[in-house]
Amino acid sequence: MSEKKYVTDTSVIVEKIVSQYIKDKKISGKLLVPKAVLAELENQANTGQEIGFIGLEELQNLQDLAKKGKIELSFVGERPNLYHIIEAKRRGEIDAVIRDIAYNEDAILITADRVQSESAKALGMQVIYCTRKAIEDKLELELFFDNTTMSAHLKENCIPKAKKGAPGNWQLTEIKKEKLTSLQIQNMAKEVIERSRTEPNAFMEISRPGSTIIQYKEYRIVITKPPVSDGWEITAVKPLKQLNIEDYNLPEKVSLRVKKEARGVIIAGETGSGKSTFAQALAEFYAKNNFITKTVESPRDLILSADITQYSKNLATGEEIHDILFLSRPDYIIFDEMRDTPDFMLFTDLRLGGSNVLGVLHAATPIDAVQRFIGRLDTGMIPSVLDTILFIQKGTVSKIFTVKMMVKVPSGMTEADLARPVIEVTDYLTNKLEFEIYSYGEQTVVIPVQESNTNSNPSHRLAEKQLERELREHVNEVKVKILSPNKAEIYIPEEDIARIIGKEGKNIDKLEKKIGIGLTVKALTETPSYEESNKTPIKYDLEESKKAIIFKLPEKYAGAPAEITVDNHFILMSTVGKNSELKINKKSKLGKELLRDLDKNRKIEVKI
Repeated sequence: MSEKKYVTDTSVIVEKIVSQYIKDKKISGKLLVPKAVLAELENQANTGQEIGFIGLEELQNLQDLAKKGKIELSFVGERPNLYHIIEAKRRGEIDAVIRDIAYNEDAILITADRVQSESAKALGMQVIYCTRKAIEDKLELELFFDNTTMSAHLKENCIPKAKKGAPGNWQLTEIKKEKLTSLQIQNMAKEVIERSRTEPNAFMEISRPGSTIIQYKEYRIVITKPPVSDGWEITAVKPLKQLNIEDYNLPEKVSLRVKKEARGVIIAGETGSGKSTFAQALAEFYAKNNFITKTVESPRDLILSADITQYSKNLATGEEIHDILFLSRPDYIIFDEMRDTPDFMLFTDLRLGGSNVLGVLHAATPIDAVQRFIGRLDTGMIPSVLDTILFIQKGTVSKIFTVKMMVKVPSGMTEADLARPVIEVTDYLTNKLEFEIYSYGEQTVVIPVQESNTNSNPSHRLAEKQLERELREHVNEVKVKILSPNKAEIYIPEEDIARIIGKEGKNIDKLEKKIGIGLTVKALTETPSYEESNKTPIKYDLEESKKAIIFKLPEKYAGAPAEITVDNHFILMSTVGKNSELKINKKSKLGKELLRDLDKNRKIEVKI
C-alpha cells in the first residue's frame, strides 16, 4: 500500500493541531503544506498579528519532526497572487487553492474550518475535521490572580503588580519580587492567543499590528508590544463579583426610575468605579423580568447569562449592528464602553428609533456625561436622546440626574426677552436644579445653578420677609422670592391673583412703585421649596425690662442670625447679641405687637 498523504490548511497550523497529531501517531506518511499557507502566515506576521508568528512556529515544529523521521514534509503549490490575497476572506480563494492541491494529490485534507471541510466533502475528498477542545490547565497568567485581584499589570523588565480590593477601594501591590523578562511576557501572550483559538469560551476581539484584545473566559486581556508600547505588556482584568440590582440598595424612588421609567440612560463614572458591573446587574434584571435584552460591547467582556445576546462592535459595523437590533426588536439594549463619535451616533440612532438604551461611558463628574454629547448632536436633541444620568462612585450610585427641556429665562438673567430653550439637569432625589445648558451667542454653555445662594443670603432673606409683611396688608397668605436687586416673585392664593394685579395691572403697578421693585405674581401652589428644615426652634427665657422685651438664648448662639415667628408667621430677623440676647424695644411697632401676642398666649418661637 502506498503511504497516505495529508494536506493542511492555515487553520490547523495556527492552532498547532498537526504537530500534536503526529506526536500522538494519529497521522503518518507524507505531509504536504501548500505555499499558500506559508504566504498567509507571513502576511499575518508582517502586519503584527500574533497568529502569524504562532503559525510560523508550528511549521518549524513540523520541520523538527521531519528531521526526526516522524513525518515526510514538503511544501507544494504556487504562492497566491494579489487576487487570491484580496479575495481570501470574502470568497475563500486561498482555501480554494489549498483544496485543489489536496484534490489533485489525492490527499486527505486536515482542517479546523467547517466551511472548508464541507466544501471538500462536496468534492468527494477525504477530510479530517478538527473541532476545538477545551483545555483544563490554567493559563500561566491566571496564576497572578487570587480572590481579591481586580486586575494584573505585567510589563517586561518590571515587577508584576496587581490591583487588589474593590472598585473605589483598592491598592496596587507587587505580586512577585522578580522582574519579568521580555521572553516571559511573550510566552504568556502566545499562550493566551493560542488558547483563544482552541477554547470555545474564548475569542480574539481585536488583532492589530501592535495590540491584541482577547476575552478569555471571564478575563479581558490586553496585549501590547512595540512600536505601540515601549515594551511588551499584558493587562488582564477580571470581575470580582456579580451583583444583582437589589445588592445596590437603591432608594425606592431611584430603583423605580431605573427599572421602569428611564428610557435613555447613561451610566457614567471613572475607571474602575463599577460602571460595567452595574450595567451587568441591570441587564440581568431586565432579562429575569421577561424583557428581551441585548448588549453592544467593545470588547465583549460582560459576564451575562445565556439569555442575553452580546454583540461585538469590533467585529461588525455600526450599520450592521443597527440593522440587527432594529430587526430583532429587543426591549433593552446595553451599550457598554461608548468612546468615539460613531458610538454616540449609534446610541442616538437607537434612541431616536424608540429603543430603550443604557450607555456606559467614562466621566469624572455626572455633568461630564452630558458634555460628551454636546458637539456630537444638536443641543435641542439631547433631552430626546438621554433622560437619566447615573453616576457610579466606589461601586455605588452616588448621583442620579434627570434631563429635560424648558423654555425659560436662564437663571441669573432677569429680562423676559432673554427667554430661550434651556436644558435643565436636575438632581432626581432632591429635585434641585443643578445645571442649565443653553445657547449663548454662537456657543453652547453649561452653567452650574446655585439656587441655594439666593435663599441663604441673609440680606435677601430679610428683604423677602419684609416684603411679605408689606404684602400681608393686601393678602392673608404670601411668599416672596428675591430674584435680583430689582426683581422679585410673589406667590399668593390663586383666587387673589386677579385682585392684586387689578384692571390693566393698575394695582400691581402701585405696589411696585410703593415697594420700589418689579413683581411677578404666581399662584401659591408654585412656591419654590425653601430649606426651612435648617432653621431649628430653640429654647429661650423671656424677660421684660422697663424699655425692652428680652429673649435670653443659650451662650453658643451668640452672634448667630435668628428669626422670631408668631404662630409660624415671620416677625423679624436679627443677630443675637454678645450676651446671647435678642432685645426688642417695647415702644417700637414690633414691640407693641409682641406684647399683645404675649397677652393672647400666642406661639412665639425663636429659630436659628
